[in-house]
Formats: sequence, C-alpha cells, structure tokens
Amino acid sequence: MLPLSFTLGALLQLALTSVHAAEVVAPDVVASRYSFTASTSFPFPTATQSTGDTNTFLSSQWGLGRARIQDNPDNLEFVADPYANSSAIVSTGQLGSDGPVLQVTYPKGSYSHDTGGTQFYNLWNLTNGQNFESMMLSYELAFENGFDWVKGGKLPGLRGGLNSTGCSGGNQVTPTGDCFSARLMWRKNANGEVYAYIPTSANLCDRKDTICNSDFGTSFNRGSFGFVTGRWSRITLVVQLNNPVNVANGQVLLYYNDELAAQATELQIRSSDRVAINGLFFSTFFGGNDESWATPETVHSYFRNIQLWGSDQPSTLSGPTVSSAISHQRSSLAFILSSVLLGALAAYV
Repeated sequence: MLPLSFTLGALLQLALTSVHAAEVVAPDVVASRYSFTASTSFPFPTATQSTGDTNTFLSSQWGLGRARIQDNPDNLEFVADPYANSSAIVSTGQLGSDGPVLQVTYPKGSYSHDTGGTQFYNLWNLTNGQNFESMMLSYELAFENGFDWVKGGKLPGLRGGLNSTGCSGGNQVTPTGDCFSARLMWRKNANGEVYAYIPTSANLCDRKDTICNSDFGTSFNRGSFGFVTGRWSRITLVVQLNNPVNVANGQVLLYYNDELAAQATELQIRSSDRVAINGLFFSTFFGGNDESWATPETVHSYFRNIQLWGSDQPSTLSGPTVSSAISHQRSSLAFILSSVLLGALAAYV
C-alpha cells in the first residue's frame, strides 16, 4: 500500500494539473481559432461628453439600428474612467485603456429596459454584402462599488434576425424563428450566466446547466462565474449559427477574464435561413418584469474597449436533426387560424 503522504501529494498534483489545464485565451486568439477575418472596434471620444453629446456620438458613430437609441438615452454618458488605477488583471495579462468610458445609469426603483438602464442595437455587415453566420463580441465591464445585485439584470450580447424588437423583454421566439438574442445576466450574489432567446428544440430544457422559462429566455451555466465590483473585467461572447436550420449544431461560448466559463452546443439558434447575426445588442437593466427586481438605489456600470469579430461561415459541428422550420411555421399558423375560425363560429352561433 502506498504511504498516505504519497497519495495526498499525488492528489494535490492532479488537482493543480487540472486547474492549470483550464482553457485561458485572449480574444484575438479566439478570433483566430474560429477564422473571424472581419473585425471592428467601437469608437470612443477623446474627452468626456454630456448626455446629449453622448447620444449624438453613439447615433452617428456606432451604426445603430434606425440611427437611434431604443430606450433611455438619458441614462448614457461618456465619463472619466472611475477605475483607471484599479487592478484589472485577467488570465492573459493586464487590462488597460485611455480616455473616457461609457457610463450606464440605473435609477433608483428602476427595472426592465422601460424604466432603467438602456437598450439599443448595432447593425454590422461585411463589405462584400454577405451575412455574418458567426460572431464574437468582446468588451470590458465594471460595476461601481456597492452595486446591489438584487435578483438580477441584463448585460450586452449579440442578436440577429429581421425582427428588431423580438427575442427580448419577454417576447418569446416567434413561430417563424425570425430573430434570436444571446446576452449575459447577473443574478443574485453576482452569479453570472449566458441568457438566450432561441428555440428550445433538441431536448434543450432537459440538459444539465440549462434552465428554461416558458415565458422568457433560456439560462446557460448559471453560477459558472461571478461578477465583481470596483474593477474592470473582460467579457468575450462567441455565437455560431446552426446550419442547416433544421440541425441543432449551433454553439455559444463565454469567456470571463479570458477563461472559458460557459459553453452550450447542439443548439438550434435559428429555424429560418433568413436569420443572420446583425451585431451588438447593447441591452442592460435590472430585471425582470416587476418591482421585485428593482434597484434600491441609483447605481452605475461602465463599458470600454468594445469590439466585434465576424465570419460568413456558420458552425460546422455535428448535431441532431430537429423538426423543419417550415413544419413549425405551418403548424403554428394552422393552430392560429383554427382558433380564429372557432371563435368566429362561436360568436355567430
């Protein structure tokens, strides 16, 4: 029998090896791995700006859909970096930036994008006119000291499809599958997760580390990482669309401070080939759709170094075949028409 000291030493060495084996990669390495040949960085001003000037800058420089901020433009302002001198170390090195950062305000008592935070989306296209089938978003994020997480809230991600108002805010994925979104959420006690509006096919809701809600989005890997206050962290989100649309081979990956924190594969992110990835979905607020999610005090978050990478190539992973998008659309339409006809008949009788 081996000595106890040898056994404990071997176990300790195994544990250390496992920790060191965790994937640690910088965003540019991830971009290279997935052949993201196109990239863009969101410009920031060289000096702080008023709310009005901030709105003008964002609308003119960030390629916003309909050239406007969708919700709560008054909650946005370019300010001096409040944590410029704080420790911001990720697994691949030191974070840093010069100049102003984008501040988002969550007023006391606010919840949902109707009353607090902000929401808008960016449209980014390839110069050759092709659509993006895969995309990566990277940004740096800081929550102010004393930030009360309450029950949770949303953070920016990616979205796609022709429906510019669907697939968020409780609007479930439509029968025609004309949109999707993949954002982040903070939850109680700063727990993080990936939060997506996608079809719940291929037994998605039965999987480990997946939480489905019949009225809202799907949560992946809740609690696999945790947010902090008073210093900068880096978020890197990768979305690869499924192809063809009736095969669940899409995937979503999330790197937190350059360490792989969440991954979901065999996803049917879209059920229509009209859906591509449009770009940044800058969506952040407390909630949740009722006062139990509201922030008890006015608080702020900060954003900087926002970048996108993209490719016209979808996922090439294997995955299960699911019911065709057309059959879903027809069955849903048939149900709606039959309900209308039955209602009309009842009223007539």
